[in-house]
Amino acid sequence: MKLKLLSAALAATALVAITPASAQGVKIGILNDQSGVYADYGGKWSLEAAKMAVEDFGGEVLGQKIELISADHQNKPDNAVAIARKWYDVDGVDMITELTTSSVALAIQDLSKEKKKIDIVVGAATSRITGDACQPYGFHWAFDTHALAVGTGGALVKAGGDTWFFLTADYAFGYALEKDTSEIVLASGGKVLGSVRHPLNSSDFSSFLLQAQASKAKVVGLANAGLDTANSIKQASEFGIVAGGQKLAGLLMTLAEVNGLGLKAAQGLVLTEAYYWDRDDKSREFAERFFKRTSRMPSMIQAGTYSATLSYLKAVKAAGTKDTDAVAKKLKELPVDDAFASGKVLANGRFVHDMYLFEVKKPEESKKPWDYYKLLATVPGDKAFPTAAESGCPLTK
Repeated sequence: MKLKLLSAALAATALVAITPASAQGVKIGILNDQSGVYADYGGKWSLEAAKMAVEDFGGEVLGQKIELISADHQNKPDNAVAIARKWYDVDGVDMITELTTSSVALAIQDLSKEKKKIDIVVGAATSRITGDACQPYGFHWAFDTHALAVGTGGALVKAGGDTWFFLTADYAFGYALEKDTSEIVLASGGKVLGSVRHPLNSSDFSSFLLQAQASKAKVVGLANAGLDTANSIKQASEFGIVAGGQKLAGLLMTLAEVNGLGLKAAQGLVLTEAYYWDRDDKSREFAERFFKRTSRMPSMIQAGTYSATLSYLKAVKAAGTKDTDAVAKKLKELPVDDAFASGKVLANGRFVHDMYLFEVKKPEESKKPWDYYKLLATVPGDKAFPTAAESGCPLTK
């Protein structure tokens, strides 16, 4: 009898041990770079934006508490996968978002498919996420290399910048951004004169910039991001690249990097973003609330994380369940209209919305703190992003 009771107790304990923590709630993980080259680009500020989304939603869904957890993947795919695997298997995380760094995002795409869990990529750029690497539970929210290429690359060629040289981060994101921009440049009648690759988190860009300068290309395309972009712009100024008549194109720059550089160094840069805090009443209202919490204005990554978190919660509510298939279906059915953007989600998981081509203001043009951009053009969503059928996603064939 005692043996039977002991066996029953052990069985009950085992059941408790394997029951995911989120069985009694909805758990969302913010996985990104919080200490490295992309710490300002997204970092802890993205977690704050997700907190705002949870608060705005009311703190619970389907009568269950919403919980946020976060971790720093240090831009290492193996770190990210180890964290995400524990989150899915042990901690009961239902959805992972932000996912700065394309190599990380691609690795989490594979894991999420295996575990049948939703991920919503915000901070990573490669268009492969909703292209050949798409999967049923993967979504891409803020931007991608194709949209950046159409915005910045297409506009500069039309404005006379018809010869290009690329300074490219030596990993998946950089390759994708260079490839997509090159294709747009060539399709617009321009030429690519060459490229050079630099390590992630590089401190010395001198040899790379000298090659760009020697190419005589009208445009030096910076296919990098975060501190790599900021440092390459600072050092380009020291080499007199812009003073010598070449134009720098920040192919992935956000408000965070412009703020870090300052208007004196960043003035005249042309860039494409999905969000700007001073665009309209909705974006200003969100940004002012964000500023009160963080003493900074949000970038498109932080505003995009707010939108991704809010959209996931709306999908759970609409589905009436946390079941992954049901929630993924609702994410693709529900229109998105929030402080970040308005648009629709395609069958390949791509959130389609307008993108904006900006030029960084000169110091004397700025009228108030964080007044950094002037709008050059709006790129409609259906021009910025390919259709699901054109994306190369095997799910849509």
